[in-house]
Amino acid sequence: MRLDEFIEGFERDESATRRRLAREKSYAIADHLEAVEQQFAETVQGESLVGATAPEIFVGQAGHPQVSAGVLAPVADTAETTDPAAFATDGAWYEHGLGISDVLQRRTSLLNATQSTQVEAADAWAGFRGVQREVAIADHPVDVEVDLDGPPEFDLAVSEVATPTGPQARAIDATLTENPHVSAPVKKTLADDDWAAEGAMTYLYRRGFDVYEINTILSAGALGRERERRLVPTRWSITAVDDVLGQYQRGQLQTAPAVDTVTVWHNSYLGNDYWVVLAPGDWEFELVELKAPGSVWNPAPDGEYHLAADSEGATGRSGYVEETAGAYHAARLAVLEALADRGRQASCLVLRHARDGYWAPVGVWQMREAVRHAFTGDPGPATAETFHDAVETLVGELPVSLAALRRKSTLVAGLQSRLGQFSP
Repeated sequence: MRLDEFIEGFERDESATRRRLAREKSYAIADHLEAVEQQFAETVQGESLVGATAPEIFVGQAGHPQVSAGVLAPVADTAETTDPAAFATDGAWYEHGLGISDVLQRRTSLLNATQSTQVEAADAWAGFRGVQREVAIADHPVDVEVDLDGPPEFDLAVSEVATPTGPQARAIDATLTENPHVSAPVKKTLADDDWAAEGAMTYLYRRGFDVYEINTILSAGALGRERERRLVPTRWSITAVDDVLGQYQRGQLQTAPAVDTVTVWHNSYLGNDYWVVLAPGDWEFELVELKAPGSVWNPAPDGEYHLAADSEGATGRSGYVEETAGAYHAARLAVLEALADRGRQASCLVLRHARDGYWAPVGVWQMREAVRHAFTGDPGPATAETFHDAVETLVGELPVSLAALRRKSTLVAGLQSRLGQFSP
């Protein structure tokens, strides 16, 4: 699927219920927003944010193709770290053991200075959009001065895909106060006017850029054929990069031998449990999510577990992932990376139990990193000769019955016995 087709078909609404639940679950977040508001008043000189260091950008999706383009910069010293780079979404958050409150505090310490603009970005090197692009392509946080049109709105915006954002203010203009350094591979993608975005993403990935860097560059409209470059809303760019890189990794494994044993891997993070079952066979993948009553995904505290699932065979999918959205592509990429490291392909089932401890969504990065790190140790004690035996062993750890799982999961039901019979 081409990137433009993917973006045009991807639209999901924000949930006010999730924002409310996040505030109710943590009074500390409400207190932190008040502290940020006070710190902002002390930091801003007149209506200018002077000496700020911007580690990241944000592009909204509301009103597309007229969108909100923003530069994110710390304005509070109430967070545990003062390193601007630590405020940008990164896999290191998992390695540092950040909790939900830690993530929300870091993100609400960032002011999102925005301007409304059209997404066309072929020549977006001047003015505010030029500053935003420079921030996105730089290999370290960039010092900026931002002129604001009034005080910010202090709120918490959460998403099932993107990392949360906090205070937002309209920017009149922004100026770089240093010359950003841009790496040679990024310069190469910018210089090639006829390089499709998908190819440029894969090029950067193969040269060691992680998804976090690539989706920021894509979001700023700095990848793709010059005449087609445009700003990509952050939520869309995250899933688009996971999808494109996952397709690349899947293609690399098409002729690889299959794993020779059934293994089960497990990891827990931020109120989520993940199990990854790998079995001998050609590439198949399915994500099944079990969402607890009282969680942000299933707010009714006395309701039943909500199950969601999506799957694919060796040729991938021909349409949008309906039920699991960005989580699907994040988990799939993490599994494919682990298989690529081993030079093997497999039939794979990922089970996610989103417990009520996952009280505020912090983005799919946590899922990507949790599944990535599930493979860093040894496989769990659940061993079996067949895929279905492994699933039956796991059922005792799951909050739903095997019958319920069979009704929802294509793989568990045994309907994908041969890839030739698969259709998404």
